Amino acid sequence: MPIPRRSLLALAFLAGLVLLGGFSLSRTAGQSGLPPGGDFTLQSADGPISLHDLRGRVVLLFFGYTACPGICPTALMDEAAAFQMLKPEERERVAGILISVDPERDTPATLKTYVSAIHPQLRGVTGSPAELEALARRYGVLYARQAADASGQYAVDHSAELYVIAPDGRLVAKLPQGVPPEAIAAELRRTLR
Repeated sequence: MPIPRRSLLALAFLAGLVLLGGFSLSRTAGQSGLPPGGDFTLQSADGPISLHDLRGRVVLLFFGYTACPGICPTALMDEAAAFQMLKPEERERVAGILISVDPERDTPATLKTYVSAIHPQLRGVTGSPAELEALARRYGVLYARQAADASGQYAVDHSAELYVIAPDGRLVAKLPQGVPPEAIAAELRRTLR
């Protein structure tokens, strides 16, 4: 029996994510495997947020969405646990940003409610499909919206690394999916130094 075309496309996408995951252990600027990254301005419930506005802090970026069934909440909870492992003076110098790849459902208000329930240092932002596509390309993020089911629900397949931005705005590390909170906290401390 032939495999349905949709299943083949999903398998090809996931295989691509696995291959990219193999290159996601990069650390420090200049190492191969790190995308260019760069500044952006996206919308939050409290107005526009630019990466430039967070200079002086270490920023963790995560591309995901609020209806994500498992990977996104787990990654954000691990990020929050890492924040809690930091000393208060270190915690003041870090920030986390969830960049939604589902702008149709994730309004700025929805994102604020979602991230506020996880940790006060997380912010949720989104933009137009064109803005998100351009930003994802600069960070090497892959994502694809799947077809909706009969009830109108759909998933968004996406890569799931954490991107570490130094206080000067440079992308300095890309942490793989599933990295434990202790490793995230250690990376934050390294970058703060």
